[in-house]
Amino acid sequence: MRSNAPPFRLLAMAGLALVAAAALVACKPTPPDPERPPEPQAANAELRDAMQAPVEKTRAVEEELRKAADAQRAAIEAAGG
Repeated sequence: MRSNAPPFRLLAMAGLALVAAAALVACKPTPPDPERPPEPQAANAELRDAMQAPVEKTRAVEEELRKAADAQRAAIEAAGG
């Protein structure tokens, strides 16, 4: 089967594809510096804060419940129970 495109067009397209592939290979990102941690990003901080808020609220409620249970045990012990 013969292509209708002239041979130089095929070579030009192959060369262009080769250059594009080489450019993609050369565009690898540089690895982060292991001595310096990455800077926190604002979006990540907002997400972290949104996730931490219910956890902190739960811990506060848990502490209140523990104190109430301790007070109830102390009252039972004081009543002779």
